[in-house]
Order: sequence, then C-alpha cells, then structure tokens
Amino acid sequence: MTKMGRDRAGRGSAWLRATLLGSAFGSALALPAAPALADDLREALVGAYNTNPTLQAARANQRATDAGVAAAKAPGLPSLAGTATYTEFVKNSPVSFTAPARVLVGEVNAGLPVYSGGSVRNSVHAAETRVLAGQASLRGTESGVFSQTVAAYMDVIRDQAIVGLNRSNVQVLEVNLKATSDRFEIGDVTRTDVAQSNSRLALARGQLRQAEANLVTSRETYIQVVGKVPADLEAPPPLPGLPATPDDAVQIALANNPDLQAAQEQSKAAGFETKAAGASRLPKLSLFATGDYYNYVNSLKFMPEGGGAPVSIQPYTTAQAGVRATIPLFQGGLPAAQIRQAQAREGAALEQEIGVERQVIATVRAAYSSWKAANDVITMNQTAVDAAALSLEGVRAENTVGNRTILDILNAEQELLNAQVQLVTARRNAYVAGFNLLSAIGKAQAKDLGLDGGVLYDPEVNYDRVRNNIWDWAHDPAPVAQSTRTVDTPAQDATIPAQTAP
Repeated sequence: MTKMGRDRAGRGSAWLRATLLGSAFGSALALPAAPALADDLREALVGAYNTNPTLQAARANQRATDAGVAAAKAPGLPSLAGTATYTEFVKNSPVSFTAPARVLVGEVNAGLPVYSGGSVRNSVHAAETRVLAGQASLRGTESGVFSQTVAAYMDVIRDQAIVGLNRSNVQVLEVNLKATSDRFEIGDVTRTDVAQSNSRLALARGQLRQAEANLVTSRETYIQVVGKVPADLEAPPPLPGLPATPDDAVQIALANNPDLQAAQEQSKAAGFETKAAGASRLPKLSLFATGDYYNYVNSLKFMPEGGGAPVSIQPYTTAQAGVRATIPLFQGGLPAAQIRQAQAREGAALEQEIGVERQVIATVRAAYSSWKAANDVITMNQTAVDAAALSLEGVRAENTVGNRTILDILNAEQELLNAQVQLVTARRNAYVAGFNLLSAIGKAQAKDLGLDGGVLYDPEVNYDRVRNNIWDWAHDPAPVAQSTRTVDTPAQDATIPAQTAP
C-alpha cells in the first residue's frame, strides 16, 4: 500500500511529458512559492498548481482521508487506560465500626483484541481503498484546475485580440467618417452617406466597449484561477499526442480518467464496509489485565479475631488477567439493519461507478467532437477572413469609380471584422477543447504536463507518514493557508500590449 497510488498516477505520463505544450513546457522548472507574473502558459499552470485554493483544499481533504487508515486500525491495537478516584466518606453507617473515612483507588486496565469477526480487517481495507479513491479524485481536481487555467489563459488572449480588432475598426471608421464628411462638403456624397458612417462608428464604439468589458472579466478570472495578474501572455504552443479517433480516446479514458478510477475505488471500499458491518453479529475475543491500588489513608482499622489491638491496613494492590469472549445473542435487529444499510450503499456506489463511466464516455466523445469541429471552423474562418479582406479591397476600389456606395464599404468592413473575431474565437475554442480532451482521457495532470522540474505534491508522502502513527499525542502544526490571496492585485482594465490582429 506504500506506493499504491504512484504507479497509477504516473501511468502514461511519459506519453506527453517530453512533448506536451512544446519545448517551453519541457524545460527545467523550479516551483517557487510565489511565482513571477506568468507570461507563458506553462508558468500559468505552475502558478495555479502552487497557489490555487481549490487544489490546496483538495490536498488538505486528502490528508484527512489518510488519517482514516490509522483510525480504522486503532480498534485492533492494544489499549491501556488508567483511572484514579479519591472518595471521602462523609457519613458512615452507625453500626459499622471499621468503615474507612476515605479511600484512594487507582486502576490500570490493559486490553488486547484477538478476534473481532473481521470488523477491523475490513474497516482497514475500506479506509485504504478510500485513500486510493481520494488520490484519484485529487488527480481529477488537478486536471480540472489546469483546464480552468488553460481556458482563462486563452480567454485573455482571445479578448485582447478582439479588443485590438475593434479598436482598429473604430479607427478605420473614424477615418471613414472624416473622409465622408469632407466629400459631403464638396458635394461628392449625400448626407445619408454621412449618417450611415456616423451610425456605423457609434455601433463600433459600443462593440469596443463591450469587448473591453469582456477583457476585464477574463483578466479577473485569470487572477482568480492563477493568483497573478496576466502580463503580456504569449501564444500557447501546440497540443501534441491527442487521440486519432473517438474510440481511441474512450479506451484511453477508461484506463486513465481519475474520476472513473475514484468511483471504482469507492465501490471497492463500500464492499469492504459491507463485510465490516457483518462482523457485528459474530463473537469477539480479547485478552485483558487489570491492576488496582487501594489506599485508605490511615482511616481503616478493624479488630482481629480473638481480641487484641486494632489492626490498620491502608494500602494494598490487586491484579487480574484473563480472556474475555463476547457472543452476541440478540441486539434488537441492529446488525441486520446495519448490514442492509451497507449493502444499499454498496449498491449505490456500483451504480455511481456506472454513472461516472457513462459521463466519462459522453464527455470524451463530446470533447473530441468539439476539438475536431473547432479545428474545422478555424480553416473555414481563415478562408472567410481572406475572402472578406479581398472583398473589402475590391469594394473600396469600385467605390472610387462610382460602382459601390459608402454603405457597401461599411458592410464589407463589418464582414471582415466579424470574420476576424470568429477566427480568434475559433482558435481559442480549438485549443481549450483539445486540452479538455486531454483532461477527459486522464492526460492533463502535473506529471503529464512536464511540470516535474521541481518538487511536485505527492499525496503518498503524507499517507506514509500517518498510516502507522499510533501515538495519541501526535499532532501536526496548526493549518496555514497555502494559496495566495488576490486582494492586493490591481483592478484590471482593457489595456493591451499591442493592437495587432492575430
């Protein structure tokens, strides 16, 4: 059990470690407690890995699950307890001439369970299996946080590009309005042309304002997930190693998806708990030893037989040892009720396992379809952008010879802007869908992403530390939050590094 989760967590990690997210992701990494402002996707992932509160809370919850193994082992270990009682007899019977006035009693009890009907053994197996389930869930949380990080990263890049496109569009329309107004002054165009140019400029300024608001929202979401302000984010490297077909993706997911692995381990744990519940109606056998110390503190005297001076016996000790067998005969139906409860929970766990499996299959197939569709949309939108740019150039040329109106130019400019925005959005969607596909097939964890240049969090370390800890007074340091707060980060605005269209 010492290395029980390590092989499974690392299975297939070499598949992507050398190539995933390009050479920038495969470089050496030192994981600092407070990383610098991220300017590439790998640093954003490292920042989230070290400081995201959702991930830190999941690690703490897993440490609580680890402690369940030691708690399950405790009923099968020796026990030792002592009691001390001092009693003052305030009023004794008037016919008792030798009654003591006070007594001090000390008692030590030792016990050793020998047989518990399998309760302890199965409870330990259940606790160990829940540790495995918790470790799988932790890996799932890790993948989920990474997916959120990638989405937040790509949202910032997308919205920065859209703001840049809209600002460029506003500048073009401002030039158009001025040119149209100048042409109106010399009678070359009508007042309607000026009004159309003015209307289109106002709409463009509104679109720009909305795009700026979206950019602020994306940047604040990035801060929430990563813990740092986004700074001049670089374009992400490609995602290699994606499955070739939906069936391939499903097969990989069935073997590696952490949520499915967690559900499978939970089913096994529920089975052990059903066996543990059945032990409540079986005999139990234990060894015991008791030692007692009595001291009447100079208050007990009695007359010996045949007369003579009173005899004083103040302290004395006793000891007993034996074997105790407990045989349940009738418990009011409690064991049967507990067994039925455990069996029902086991049945629920089995159904939940199938439910998770269904969800994983559906998620993988949908993610694969979204990824493929988004890549196809990129190709189509690139064609649309090229065609719209060529169309705008032609409309402007035709306008100079009177074959096109100002409205035709405005429409062509809007079509080009729409195609460019859709292209930027499609690129974002394709990358996020590809990463979500990696997450769904269980290939988007820290070891898979090449984030192992420094010390990664290993849940086995804490498990090995506490699984056999039997000292009652052992304790960990008071918990301190590991994630970083963002209250000191500045409110974001819509400033972008460069207003260049992608």
